[in-house]
Amino acid sequence: MGINILVVDDEKELADILELYLIGDGYTVHKFYTGAEALDCIAHTALDLAILDIMLPDMDGFQICRKIREKYYYPVIMLTAKADDGDKIMGLTIGADDYITKPFNPLEVVARVKTQLRRYLRYSNPAAFQSHEYDIRGLVINRDNHRCLLFGKELQLTPIEFSILWYLCERQGTVVPSEELFEAVWGEKYLTNNNTVMAHIGRLREKLGEPARSPRFIKTVWGVGYTIEK
Repeated sequence: MGINILVVDDEKELADILELYLIGDGYTVHKFYTGAEALDCIAHTALDLAILDIMLPDMDGFQICRKIREKYYYPVIMLTAKADDGDKIMGLTIGADDYITKPFNPLEVVARVKTQLRRYLRYSNPAAFQSHEYDIRGLVINRDNHRCLLFGKELQLTPIEFSILWYLCERQGTVVPSEELFEAVWGEKYLTNNNTVMAHIGRLREKLGEPARSPRFIKTVWGVGYTIEK
């Protein structure tokens, strides 16, 4: 069964190039130039990953990402022409998994796609892993079935969010530096002023219903990193 990738960008030449490179790596590409066409595809196609341009003629990529996250948890990579962190933080906060600034090398995009798919497909195939589970004061996370329950209610976590929470649970009682967490989960070298971890921690806390000033689970150790206390 092939891997289905959604590509949405109104810059036709750029979208065509991405399609060419992705097809060259054996992926099935569903390419569109408008948000409306993309939403129709999302509703009727079993996708494994989405690449979304933020600026589209009829809507922005954030709206499409929000729509995806209402039902699906496959990876979402955002594209933007802006170099500032505003769009990046917004995208990561609403559930995007990665963010690429234009102009870019198509080979970099393909590499990012492979990284995200490896993580996603790994957690979608729990049979390849031994059963592991943590139960921390009513927060239950199980790597065998990729489920996370909070006081008996299932939380819908993206693969990135699950990876972050699992990594912290594995190291319960110790402080995990942001650099270590980023490099372990994303598999890339941490760069100074990287807000990716902070944005995803914020998203996780929302799903955990964490009070901002006194979180029950993921605590911030200022200037160092994050911890889940025993």
